[in-house]
Amino acid sequence: MKKNIVLFVLFVLPIVAYLFFASGVNSFTKLPVITPKVADFGNWKSLKNEKVSLDGKISILGFSGTDILKNRGNYFNLNAKIYQRYHSFKDLQFVVVCPLGTEEDAQRIVDALSANTDVSQWHFVFTSTEEIQSFYNQLKLAGKLDSHFGTPNVYIVDKERNLRGRKEQKGYKEGYNTFHPSELSNEMLDDFKVILYEYRAALKKNHNASKKL
Repeated sequence: MKKNIVLFVLFVLPIVAYLFFASGVNSFTKLPVITPKVADFGNWKSLKNEKVSLDGKISILGFSGTDILKNRGNYFNLNAKIYQRYHSFKDLQFVVVCPLGTEEDAQRIVDALSANTDVSQWHFVFTSTEEIQSFYNQLKLAGKLDSHFGTPNVYIVDKERNLRGRKEQKGYKEGYNTFHPSELSNEMLDDFKVILYEYRAALKKNHNASKKL
């Protein structure tokens, strides 16, 4: 009898504990709000001359800067690691804020992405560098835009326009570096799954499940 108990404690209990905590990563975690109620875009137009809004969408938000073509690899990383896995969710959009004058470069990136991807949820929007800086400032982030008004980081903004991330003292994360595929595959993917779980759980609780998420 004692032998069975010892075996249970040594072998079975650790496995049960691991499964419990592993399954609970997304089920019991809520991704913290870094900046609440960020402003929506101004009257900025996309490549299709459409108005893009952060309202009612889970948005992956980026800032290209004037060197958008030079940094195009970042968008291919994001496309491969996140977008292609989840673009079928209709409540999701990937929005890149770009300086006026970079429209042709942005279109070249979209054309390249479209070779093997449905790019309908990629949106490149354009405004002045002054408005880009002002919009970024109100996000109240620790990181800054570079001298070209861009950053390799992208940010998760929920449907209520709250910018989400991690607030732990040793693991603070407000954005995800698209230059590093491993960061997208690990930290960003984990946090993105938490956001999706939150909305799925809310839909299920309200008996309003939807194919959108």
